[in-house]
Amino acid sequence: MKKSPNIQTLRLELIQWLSTIEDMDVLMKIVDLKNQENSDWWYGISDKEEESIELGLMDAEAKKLKPHSVVKNLYDKWL
Repeated sequence: MKKSPNIQTLRLELIQWLSTIEDMDVLMKIVDLKNQENSDWWYGISDKEEESIELGLMDAEAKKLKPHSVVKNLYDKWL
């Protein structure tokens, strides 16, 4: 079984690898990945997903909740 490198070793290997990349497309993909990592997921969801979450929060505030066991039984056939 291959041993995983520690985080410092991995960082150094990535820095070394990044310093050799000449392809601008690859570099831009890495920049995009970095930007995604730093962005708030809330701004990446659709209006419908946002509305659904807001409705769920309003239901929770109004104490319109169902126990986990009830929901699990209801959706068990799809899980």
